[in-house]
Amino acid sequence: MLSLIGNVLWFVLGGAAMGLAWWLAGLIALVSIVGIPWARACFVIGQFTFWPFGREAVSRSALGRPDIGTGPLGLIGNVLWFLLLGVWLAIGHILAALANFVTIIGIPFGIQHLKLAVIAMAPIGMTIVDKRPAR
Repeated sequence: MLSLIGNVLWFVLGGAAMGLAWWLAGLIALVSIVGIPWARACFVIGQFTFWPFGREAVSRSALGRPDIGTGPLGLIGNVLWFLLLGVWLAIGHILAALANFVTIIGIPFGIQHLKLAVIAMAPIGMTIVDKRPAR
């Protein structure tokens, strides 16, 4: 129940804007054709950005599911991602976090934005899971 309340407040107070920013980044990557793997990650993380409470992002290799995105090619992909689009999404999340930290009720939302800023820097190799099974 608390996750639902947190997600609704989050969505109204800034989560929708950053989720749309992730989806816009995904569309930009999709149009380039070579960016299709990044586009998929953008849409998944964008959906996570709309409703983050009760779920978390973890590395697929930590779950025992290593693949091409968790190895050296994933590292190269994350560096390219960061230089082209990731830095802008991270800046957006940091600015949203600062705006949320101004109010007491916004502090948990600011913390969530900082977590998403870290994800924005290197999304390749990450997956979204429910918090209960993740623990």
